[in-house]
Amino acid sequence: MYNAVVIAAAMAVLPLPARGAGVGLDPLDQWPQWRGPLATGVAPRANPPVTWSEQENVRWKTSIPGKGHATPIIWGDRVFLTTAADHGEPLPPPSLHSPGAHDNVPAVYRQRFMLLAVDRRNGAVIWERTLRTARPHESAHETGSWASNSPVTDGERVFAFFGSQGLYALDVDGNLLWQTDLGDMQVLHGHGEGASPVLYGDTLVVNWDHEGESFVTALDKRTGEQRWKAPRNEATSWSTPLIVEHDGTAQAVIAATNRIRAYDLNGGRLIWECGGLSGNVVASPVTEDGFVYAGSSYEKRALLAIRLAHAKGDITGTGAVVWTRDHDTPYVPSPLLYGGLLYYLKHYQGFLTCVDAKTGATKYGPERLAGMGNVYASLAGAAGRVYVVSTNGSTVVAAHGPKLAILARNQLDDSFSASPALVGNEIYLRGARNLYCIAQEGAK
Repeated sequence: MYNAVVIAAAMAVLPLPARGAGVGLDPLDQWPQWRGPLATGVAPRANPPVTWSEQENVRWKTSIPGKGHATPIIWGDRVFLTTAADHGEPLPPPSLHSPGAHDNVPAVYRQRFMLLAVDRRNGAVIWERTLRTARPHESAHETGSWASNSPVTDGERVFAFFGSQGLYALDVDGNLLWQTDLGDMQVLHGHGEGASPVLYGDTLVVNWDHEGESFVTALDKRTGEQRWKAPRNEATSWSTPLIVEHDGTAQAVIAATNRIRAYDLNGGRLIWECGGLSGNVVASPVTEDGFVYAGSSYEKRALLAIRLAHAKGDITGTGAVVWTRDHDTPYVPSPLLYGGLLYYLKHYQGFLTCVDAKTGATKYGPERLAGMGNVYASLAGAAGRVYVVSTNGSTVVAAHGPKLAILARNQLDDSFSASPALVGNEIYLRGARNLYCIAQEGAK
């Protein structure tokens, strides 16, 4: 019931990446971007395992060089992921290092910024491409990575984004098609970069919120040529744009400190805007059935439900904002929108809340999920289950529904900050050291 509802509702408002010519694969069966085929965290046709450990249901485990927090993306028989690895000898202390942030790490080494293709069947690395070798101009947070932006694919091309280190388009065999340099970000506190690109038809959208001149830009996916660029009155945010189709118009919705804003994908015109979030917005918005949901948690807590049918101009404090929350809202992990229910975590801790997406009525929470460390990975859902992955290697699997029911608590010997990817009978978990393919024994 819930699966049927979420497929029908999401397809009505959220366009999917086009099928790659000659590939013939349905995007609903893939994980082509961060947050999955519907950009809600849901894999509508997947049925991954409920239980696993290092000794159970690990189909394969592949060591990945360097460090990256980007979610792996899957198309066909290939898994694509980005990483950044130390290169060469240690360098003298950097001349440009963000002051005042005690929890940062400086760029001691040059980094190899890489895109890898891994065989989904056995975990073998099919190809590895170093797209740039450079010393990052700023520091990163001690829990972060210089490769936190997730790639996106249409089945023919893979777009790897490393923020200040460039945007690259490759074919699925690893051949470079084009590249572009959007400049150097000046990130608040020197905490690193993380917003991922998104794809709609032939248009690639990149958000560039930082302490300098912020903007959002749309590029032709085939050539990398700029289609439009809109300035943004925003400080640093790490939120990935959300593409929504409403009344025949594709909108790029971006959640940030001063405003949530929606831009017409055909030209960059501002359609609507809404204040109310906190500073340092990290969690990305989600959409279903004519609503957009955006949340944050920094100096204040905020969660907003916006009805697109009423969203024109500045909608702050109007009836277009159907409901709000001011407590226990998400900071780093993005919420999961699954069949009319909105799931989210408190800040980046293992306290789960579930509300009715249309009304905001609490179904449960915040409920403590025992055994969890910090949670930086966004929530994912499939086959009537909710998956919550923690930095201490644990994953809680809960039943999808209005009452909390824990189905399993699983433990692996790694730390997970990247969001999980769910495809077919598998779940892919990208750890600090390894990429795991978790699949029920005997499942194909």
